[in-house]
Amino acid sequence: MEFSAQQISLLLGGKITGDANRKVSDVGSIESAKEGQLTFLCDAKYIHHLPTTQASVVLMTASIPFEGDTSATIIRVENARAAMGQLLTLVAKAMNPTKQGIEQPSYISEGVIVPEDAYIGAFAYIGKNVQLGKGVQIYPHAYIGDNVQVGDNTIIYSGVKIYYNCIIGKDCILHAGAVIGADGFGFEPDTNKLNHKLPQIGNVIIEDDVEIGANTTIDRAMMGSTIVRYNAKLDNLVQVGHNVEVGESDFLCAQVGIAGSSKIGSHCILAGQVGVAGHLEIAPGCVFGAQSGIPSSVKKPGMYQGSPIIDAMNWRRSTVGFKNLPDIMHRLSALEKNLQ
Repeated sequence: MEFSAQQISLLLGGKITGDANRKVSDVGSIESAKEGQLTFLCDAKYIHHLPTTQASVVLMTASIPFEGDTSATIIRVENARAAMGQLLTLVAKAMNPTKQGIEQPSYISEGVIVPEDAYIGAFAYIGKNVQLGKGVQIYPHAYIGDNVQVGDNTIIYSGVKIYYNCIIGKDCILHAGAVIGADGFGFEPDTNKLNHKLPQIGNVIIEDDVEIGANTTIDRAMMGSTIVRYNAKLDNLVQVGHNVEVGESDFLCAQVGIAGSSKIGSHCILAGQVGVAGHLEIAPGCVFGAQSGIPSSVKKPGMYQGSPIIDAMNWRRSTVGFKNLPDIMHRLSALEKNLQ
């Protein structure tokens, strides 16, 4: 598809500087973009690339000052990253259009009503009493267990497994290999130290507008529900234990692990490989740096890092000290020898 700068500006409500007739049919980074490509600039630290970029059109956050020369047509918008996302959404829809119909072979249990605008891919399995919302997209080799509810316009990609009794909201995206509702990790040793399984009879509830990354697993509750709240975004390879509650609009990055019965407040960010112990609560608005370990409840919003976590600024100071620890120990040893 090809668009002119004028068309893009009208779509985004931007202000053009340069040739409004410049056309683009592809995207690229500001450092490597070529003629015919669109790029964006949302951070002033990259402004030095603007005079030399070969991109035909640049979306630029309006608050970034620039008085120099550039061969590119500039479209100033309130938020260049968000505007780029708006355009990429249109491109993605064109590249992967919504499908309709039921492919064969697939298995749909008797009595399940498939909306006319839904899509069921080949080799998908739809269990008994499943409720499917309008416009759902269920790709090949997906498994939907008995009594599952799937809301309107939710996309379930290939290889997703949703166990019985789970509830998926509207406008959700579940990427390939995600497993929703596998048994929580519940066992009890007897007097001979043999581990016996505790039945996990709860379910998983995923509210509206949630995205679940590839190969992420969300365990069903022992009793009650494991809950992922509205607008939460989970990356690939995330583990959510039984009876956990993930808060509204949370970000859980790759390889985050949350042990059973913990509650994460709303608008939190857990960076890569953060580990959360069980049966604790985290206040809304917390940010945890990569590889942080959270052993107990966090009651105050803030930025944390380390294992166990401390204030992020203190952690940065501590890492400087740790890096210098061998030299400090050598000097201390020398001082002790001089005192003897």
